[in-house]
Amino acid sequence: MKKCILFVVIMIFAMTSGIAQEIKWMTMNEALAAQKKNPKKIFLDAYTIWCGPCKLLDKNTFTNEDVIKYINKHYYPVKFNAEGTEVVNYREHTFTNPEYNPDRKGRNSTHQFARAMKITGYPSLVFFDEKGNLIGPIPGYRTPHQLELFLKLFVEEDYKKITTPEAFKAYSESFKNEFVVAN
Repeated sequence: MKKCILFVVIMIFAMTSGIAQEIKWMTMNEALAAQKKNPKKIFLDAYTIWCGPCKLLDKNTFTNEDVIKYINKHYYPVKFNAEGTEVVNYREHTFTNPEYNPDRKGRNSTHQFARAMKITGYPSLVFFDEKGNLIGPIPGYRTPHQLELFLKLFVEEDYKKITTPEAFKAYSESFKNEFVVAN
């Protein structure tokens, strides 16, 4: 009997250990509420449903085990449709998308919150500090290694020391990637 129970426990462990981890996405309102209880930076993925590079980011970057672990540990991750209908309450303002057209296929109107974050293209990866203050958006698709640089730049607050393009170039050239990327 004990051998049977041990076998079942081992089988359950073997079956569940292979389950892939995922980023624990939340809404901006949920992230801001969580910050009040446990201050942590916010990482926001601003995407649109028609954006090809956004889909590649989901497929190639947000499935990387190291990216997943790092984001889940150090950030409140937010998935935000920059042309969607989510109501965002930020800094005593309510942001919506009043010109959203549910019958439109493809591109739609830009959400007020996307405009407030000064998003100029999709995808954009937006960083906020532990108090919900906007640090800034990083436009464009990023590989796991490219994203690693920014994730650590903001968590370690090195961005505060970088004041020129030359300083960022020096920082990025000396940066040592640690995330494992499968070929």
